[in-house]
Amino acid sequence: MALLSFERKYRVRGGTLLGGDLFDFWVGPFYVGFFGVTTAFFAALGTLLILYDASLGPTWNPWLISIEPPDLSYGLALAPLREGGFWQIITICAIGAFVSWALREVEICRKLGIGYHIPVAFGVAIFAYISLVVIRPIWLGAWGHGFPYGIFSHLDWVSNTGYQYLHFHYNPAHMLAVSFFFTTTLALSLHGALVLSAVNPARNRDGSLGEVKTPEYEDSFFRDTIGYSVGTLGIHRVGLFLALSAGFWSAVCIIISGPLWTRGWPEWWTWWLDLPIWS
Repeated sequence: MALLSFERKYRVRGGTLLGGDLFDFWVGPFYVGFFGVTTAFFAALGTLLILYDASLGPTWNPWLISIEPPDLSYGLALAPLREGGFWQIITICAIGAFVSWALREVEICRKLGIGYHIPVAFGVAIFAYISLVVIRPIWLGAWGHGFPYGIFSHLDWVSNTGYQYLHFHYNPAHMLAVSFFFTTTLALSLHGALVLSAVNPARNRDGSLGEVKTPEYEDSFFRDTIGYSVGTLGIHRVGLFLALSAGFWSAVCIIISGPLWTRGWPEWWTWWLDLPIWS
């Protein structure tokens, strides 16, 4: 379907959650709506605050700029701007922008008359972010447990958090998250390679382009290879499940580190050695 004819199908009134017809408008081919406006507001404000705080710092090197959370001594209170207040406001702007974008996706889904799979999927990514900067810091009693906004400083935070629990790879939820991340790339690489192989057939002996293969050939390949084909729709459902599971368990693995488990993660596995089967 041509893009312009597709636009005529979804450029219909209604479907808005807030604002009604007042905010039911487009900018070029992009639907805006009330939540498009709030997305632009929060994103612009947060970016300006990052630039302003960076201008007060010692460097403009993008690798070294860092917006630090408040010191642990502030607990869950508001901190002065130069001592973590910028981080708190920027975090609010980020959450406002992410949630606004998800709600804008909901409005587009309502216009198109389709399911809410895309905003729900994006909601898992938002949950992963909020788990780092809101849920876990609240459970631990201080905003200072959030990660800094910077490149090297963020990587340092990840490394230090891992060493804080001796060996973070022993975190069982982390194991699940990594497994789902790798399985996602495996499943979708297999899917992408299969589609490309079907729509880019080998040339015939006379040099002419071969016939583009149909999904039946794709299904036959996997049936002959592993004995089963999940199908053209099924692979996208599998890919969505794997990707959302990776994001979900990555959020769980950091939420439970500190609030629910304070020792080194290798110690968690002592239950395995205590099973009666070994005695």
